[in-house]
Amino acid sequence: MAWILSAFADEAGEDMDTQIEALQTAGIDHIDLRVVDGINICDLPIDHAEKVAKKLEAANIKVWMYGSPIGKIDIADDFAIDAKKLEHLGELKAIFSTPAVRLFSYYNKKNPVDAAAWQAEALDRMKRLIEIANRCDLVLYHENEAGIFGCHFKDVAVLRDECRAVDPDHFKMIFDFDNYNHCGDDVLEAWRELGDTTDAVHFKESKKQADGKYQHVPVGTGDGHVLEILQDLAQRGWEGNFTLEPHLKHSAAVMSTGPSGQQNQALNDMTAPECFQIAAEAAIGLMKQVGKR
Repeated sequence: MAWILSAFADEAGEDMDTQIEALQTAGIDHIDLRVVDGINICDLPIDHAEKVAKKLEAANIKVWMYGSPIGKIDIADDFAIDAKKLEHLGELKAIFSTPAVRLFSYYNKKNPVDAAAWQAEALDRMKRLIEIANRCDLVLYHENEAGIFGCHFKDVAVLRDECRAVDPDHFKMIFDFDNYNHCGDDVLEAWRELGDTTDAVHFKESKKQADGKYQHVPVGTGDGHVLEILQDLAQRGWEGNFTLEPHLKHSAAVMSTGPSGQQNQALNDMTAPECFQIAAEAAIGLMKQVGKR
């Protein structure tokens, strides 16, 4: 079975027409909705969503996942903020015909508590979100991310054991090469721990620079061992979705996510759509290399 490739097309442009054009140029027929016409997907009005859905249907593009910012707030923040966002995505499900929701597992910066208390609060919030997902018929996909509880793979393993193992139908896991690299984890070690319970993959990669900072690069050219891991996935007979999240150029959509790494300096003179195409070509090339595109 061929692997499915989706993309955060808002990295090519915030308006939906530009996103559709970028996807069609790249030959990608799925999208992760994050910023739509300058509006975050969790705030997208129903009537606007209906118009967007018609545009995507006309272009033969399917929605794979909502790239929500749920869980990218502090454990000191009101949980109701995220509950409201998730419930709204439940309303959008009928319009975009997808239940998949990307989310995170909370910062601990405002009134820092110790590691055990952070873990307990993060898990409690995850389990409350899972309850909402059950009620709204949604599926949560946790992304490892710098600074949140699920930053290092050892903590993502806790989420696996406490959430995915308990309710695999409503809680799944994304493997993001760049975010493990940026957190200082050994990406291959993370993969050995989490590969068997990885449900989706993000095509985002970085390379450590001489100054110690991490610069985003086309996938397959950084420190993430991407080809090696893709070969392992192919040998396993793994099936699932990949999402292109290049971050090669820090557009407004990217900056709204609070990116950890630097944009690619070699591409400064290129437009966001041009950078998106470079990223897409790299991802598709890797998939072809392992016989999955």
